[in-house]
Amino acid sequence: MRRRRYTDRGSATVWSVGAIGVLCAVFGVLLGLGQAVVVRHRAAGAADLAALAAADHWAEGTAAACARADRVARAQGARLARCVIVGDVSDVTTASGGGPFAAEVRARAGPAASARDAPAPARDAPAPARDAPAPARPAAAPAHGGPGSGGGPSREPPSAAR
Repeated sequence: MRRRRYTDRGSATVWSVGAIGVLCAVFGVLLGLGQAVVVRHRAAGAADLAALAAADHWAEGTAAACARADRVARAQGARLARCVIVGDVSDVTTASGGGPFAAEVRARAGPAASARDAPAPARDAPAPARDAPAPARPAAAPAHGGPGSGGGPSREPPSAAR
């Protein structure tokens, strides 16, 4: 009777199939993450543009401003989830994607802060004198400049006065 010898014949095939399976799983996860990032960026861009559109049309009324924001959001591939206009500031939320790849992003837009909105100076701080002379300016750099300024090499030290 002959004894059978067991060898490792065919084990490379099993290892190769396992490695291919792992690589496919990793590739699938990376594709999913990429899709989530794209959906998030689409929602963020749509929210920013919709908020700017609503803030630009706030004077026409809330309904008109939010209608404009909805059109802009849809043009960007998103949908308007929420639109609130308070004064001349718009607060917009857009949604993009669906299922596990859904994203909602909120954006606000309005005018820049004016001087009336700036914080008041501290009461203990002395007021600047109106007739005080302007602070002295530092001396101008020599015309030849330093390296990379196009003025060529300097023959005098930078501190030398001309």
